[in-house]
Amino acid sequence: MREKNMKFVMLLDAYGPLLTERKYELLDLCYNEDYSLSEISELTGLSRQGVRDSIKKSEAELTFFEEKLGLAEKSGKTSGLVSRAAEIAERLSDKNGDCTEVKELKEILNKLSAMWNAG
Repeated sequence: MREKNMKFVMLLDAYGPLLTERKYELLDLCYNEDYSLSEISELTGLSRQGVRDSIKKSEAELTFFEEKLGLAEKSGKTSGLVSRAAEIAERLSDKNGDCTEVKELKEILNKLSAMWNAG
């Protein structure tokens, strides 16, 4: 179940702006705030079943977006590659001192990392 939650957290980050405000709110409460269906129902005034149905439909939308666009998967892979390259740049720096090229590479990788982490 935890893996499924992380999947939808990543999909919500990638595609949340494409959802209606209400759908985003319900998914945010469910996955980012970790509220139960009953708690979301109390907060929103929707029935528990209505909350569940809306979340399931919204999950299907996010899954559809990811199947068509693949942004969350690409983002994860790119972020991993940037992290790996940063590790290698750090090792190069340790071996060769801070030569100009290594410094420049580290700056570029830091900027890329900041871009991916900013979402």
